[in-house]
Amino acid sequence: MDGTVRAWVDGWVVSRGASPPLVEPWGYTIDVGTAEHVTRHVLDAVNDAVEERTVRKVADAVTGTGVTLKVFADPATVGGWLGEGWRTDPEPGYLMSVPLTPAEAPVAPDGYRVRVWTRAGVTRVMLAAPDGSWAARGQIAPTGRTAVVDQVETSPAHRRRGLGSFVMRTLAREAVAQGAEQGVLAGTPDGRALYEALGWRVEALLTNAKFVGAGAGQERASGNR
Repeated sequence: MDGTVRAWVDGWVVSRGASPPLVEPWGYTIDVGTAEHVTRHVLDAVNDAVEERTVRKVADAVTGTGVTLKVFADPATVGGWLGEGWRTDPEPGYLMSVPLTPAEAPVAPDGYRVRVWTRAGVTRVMLAAPDGSWAARGQIAPTGRTAVVDQVETSPAHRRRGLGSFVMRTLAREAVAQGAEQGVLAGTPDGRALYEALGWRVEALLTNAKFVGAGAGQERASGNR
């Protein structure tokens, strides 16, 4: 696990074009810069090493809306540590990793057009359907020996056709070609089965929380990763 959280942070900021991470005593602060996602705090402890007092200290210092908190522990536990105004996704995310090794280029499903390109350190894969509409996508940000997979999506109309697997295999191959040896991602419950089928391993659960304002009270609702 050593270094996995930092690897995810480093790759995520490249993938999203966010600010360089500011190192804190408890983890990292990242400025994202949008109205809905101004800043995120990421604690670097995982699993049993996550301390209630640290989570409370970081959360209680937040006063502005649009700030998110990422804690690598079960939301059923972490949610109870957060005060008024925090909205917590009740479903956990998953910090996952996998060794990256050279592999043959995957074969695209029949009829789909594939586009792969790299800009500003981020490699993207897109699949278009036979009619030209969007079918699936994903991106990866290599940062040295690690690479972070991000924003893997498949259109509901094109699921269960192997598109997600194709995207993941293509991204992994591109990262290996750029020198990466380990893949890291923060996955959703929907994506976990795909990733595990491809050899990814869960390193820790992930709590996703957002400060929506003290007057809103504490809620538990689904939200974006």
